Amino acid sequence: MASRRFLIRRAAALATAATAAVALAACGSSSESSSPSPSSSSGRSGHDTGAMGSADPSATGSAAHGSHNTQDVSFTQQMIPHHRQAVAMADLAASRAQSPQVKDLAEKIKQAQGPEIATMSGWLESWGEQVPDDSPSGMEGMPGMGKDHLAMPGMMSHADMQKMMGLSGEAFDTAFLQMMIRHHQGAIEMAHTEQAKGAYGPCMTMAKSIVSSQSAEITEMNQMLGK
Repeated sequence: MASRRFLIRRAAALATAATAAVALAACGSSSESSSPSPSSSSGRSGHDTGAMGSADPSATGSAAHGSHNTQDVSFTQQMIPHHRQAVAMADLAASRAQSPQVKDLAEKIKQAQGPEIATMSGWLESWGEQVPDDSPSGMEGMPGMGKDHLAMPGMMSHADMQKMMGLSGEAFDTAFLQMMIRHHQGAIEMAHTEQAKGAYGPCMTMAKSIVSSQSAEITEMNQMLGK
């Protein structure tokens, strides 16, 4: 009789242990299914990053860099012909300048302002605004010699350009430096206005760069003139 009771208690204990094991297994499975695995979390994170990085890196205009205003349009439409005239002046130095320093400076001006012309033209196109004509009427079609060029600070007149074209050697060097200083001063004035009144970030950044680089070049040119 005692042996029978012992067997009954043993069977009940085994049943209780089995029931507990099943419950624990179910609990563990539920926890695993409700919490994302490291691999699934990583997969979602990678997907999100890819979506954010799928934006076209070449996007330009207001959508990519913020809105622009009328000052930004005015600045770019005026600075393009202003830069074109500086590049035209620098082109004259290649065959007329005597000083290697003047020739080097002229080349540096071309390398800096040529790409800026292209960048500003791209902004205007993205805004739906007119890009200044690349071949304005005027003296031999020289860039920057359109009918409205004198409205911009520092621009050379027809007489100024004719004078430069008629010079060579040391006389050209002196005239080039004096006129380019005045030209740079005008560009800096325009850039200061853009910094104060503009709204388009990249345009204002370019204006800041113009102030910095052309101020340094003015200092360099004054040193060449012995000032």
